[in-house]
Amino acid sequence: MAITLSASDTPSPPLSARLSPPQVWAIALLAPYLLVFLAFVVYPVGYGLWLARQPSSYVALYNDPIFARAAVNTLIFLVIGINIKMLIALFLSGFFAQQRPWIRWLSVIFILPWAVPSIPTILSVRFMLNPEWGVVNQLIFKFTGDDGPNWLNDPAVALAMAIGVHIWKSLPFWTLILLTGRLAISHDLYEASDVDGANWWQKFRYITWPSMQTLYITCTLLSMIWTLGDFNSVYLLTGGGPADLTHVLSTLGIRYLRLDQLSLAMASIVCAMPFVLPLVYFMMKRLSR
Repeated sequence: MAITLSASDTPSPPLSARLSPPQVWAIALLAPYLLVFLAFVVYPVGYGLWLARQPSSYVALYNDPIFARAAVNTLIFLVIGINIKMLIALFLSGFFAQQRPWIRWLSVIFILPWAVPSIPTILSVRFMLNPEWGVVNQLIFKFTGDDGPNWLNDPAVALAMAIGVHIWKSLPFWTLILLTGRLAISHDLYEASDVDGANWWQKFRYITWPSMQTLYITCTLLSMIWTLGDFNSVYLLTGGGPADLTHVLSTLGIRYLRLDQLSLAMASIVCAMPFVLPLVYFMMKRLSR
């Protein structure tokens, strides 16, 4: 008697037989990156959200006056620091776009703060601002005969110094990005404007800015996202002091970690997500156009 097998009873070939050799190699090469992504991105983020799951953590965070001050400092840091940084980078990109030999050497010196690691550069600024033996106060005493101020003892001055360090450290990177946007503009447009008698402001308003507007806004949004996670400028310079009055949200989490309050540390980081998610949405919306 003949036995007929249905299609559902027919055993399917193994996965290796259904994949071509290039597909097998692609999976083999992709697997290590996928494992690293799961181990160092998905797992830490998921574990942090799990630690911050308790509503009581957010109640305690809301009742902590340092949290409110850190949220205000974060807004000040973003609004002032990023706008000043991007405006300076926009105009410095025009300066470095000039074809002069000495500008090339100057650009090498200008990019050093960004190229050197954050820890030695920011700590060197902190040592320079030391009220007793810092080089800044020594110069003030040398030229005026008066003792210099304690720069990091006043919360407003300390936060302003942290914003200045952040601008100084990241300004070369954004200047370089905007410089590439300037160099992509056709020189024929500027030559035609010279024939028409346009001045530098008219060239910037009608040629440079319309050509770089999308790049500038995208860089600003990306800079805001990165700045929210930048704790070096504040933590290495002021340590959140004096009296925990210069903390931002990124350094506030470190403060709770040092106090062995892990749930509050994760909750403070989760509270930064309302700042980050709208920025990511607007940036991806602009990039998808």
